[in-house]
Amino acid sequence: MSMDLTLAPATDPISIYRYRDGLYAVDLITAAVVELDFFSWLAENPSTFDELCRHFDLRSRPADVMLTLFRANRFIELDAGTYRVTMLAREHLTAGSPWNLSPYYGSLKDRPVAQDFLRVLRTGQPAHWGSQRDALDWHAGMETESFARTFTAAMDCRGRYLAQALAARVDLTGKRRILDIGGGSGIYACAFFAHHPHIAATVFEQAPVDRIARTLVTERGFADRVEVLTGNFLEDAFPEGADVHLFSNVLHDWDVPEVTSLIEASSRTIAPDGLLVIHEAFINADKTGPLPVAEYSALLMHATQGKCYATSEYEPLLTAAGFGTFTFAGTVADRGVMTARKRS
Repeated sequence: MSMDLTLAPATDPISIYRYRDGLYAVDLITAAVVELDFFSWLAENPSTFDELCRHFDLRSRPADVMLTLFRANRFIELDAGTYRVTMLAREHLTAGSPWNLSPYYGSLKDRPVAQDFLRVLRTGQPAHWGSQRDALDWHAGMETESFARTFTAAMDCRGRYLAQALAARVDLTGKRRILDIGGGSGIYACAFFAHHPHIAATVFEQAPVDRIARTLVTERGFADRVEVLTGNFLEDAFPEGADVHLFSNVLHDWDVPEVTSLIEASSRTIAPDGLLVIHEAFINADKTGPLPVAEYSALLMHATQGKCYATSEYEPLLTAAGFGTFTFAGTVADRGVMTARKRS
């Protein structure tokens, strides 16, 4: 179990991450092309976001994910608030074109995930994890022992690579304690201590993940510097005393009201001049990509209440909550880190 959390692999696994992260994007495209005939309609009716949502009866969050994916693929473009098809989509995704590929996608329309996307687009509610009909949605599943163990193990193995790349990128000079909010297995808290041994760390997690985290932190040999406290971060006050707050792969699971609430909770409890660290796969500021992140956002939109957010979407929420001095840097595997400081 023990491993050096400062030791990076000799090879770059980005293609392996991208296969998994982008797995559902084709189903979202299939649903739009075959079931909505989205591009044929848009070709004749250039529209604003609200007009598109009204015509196709779409909810805002999933519609935003879908349109970002289409912009990243250069299927559509946004000009002065109006969406239009590009020549690529007009030739290959619209009825009447001699090169229309919609029938090619038609053979995929009955895939469970493609059918799920129609429901998610129109209700805004997440589908069952992995499109398993007898499964719970992700949020409910994480409250059960069996699903929580399986999912936490999946995120832990991913975190062994992502966490140390993040920890190496963040300057914690002068900081004393990091609060890892929704910290899962504790892999990020452990990696931060491995890279910054002057700090202590607290993982704030709900049951049953808290018990899983305590076991893993102990097995890694970090129990004397990384504690695990139990709490529901949407309902319970954050533990006080930390001058660094970390949201790693947490905010992307939630819609804007919950993201706003979490940022505000951080602002209330972080130490003066504290550092807020957001680790995510980020959409770029103008929401045209990058394509791998737009594809990953489709997976999140399907199974959670969230999506991948742009830095331009986080900044006004952070500003309103009393944060400023924003920075952004890429890390690895299409991820990045955004930081903000609590204003005095």
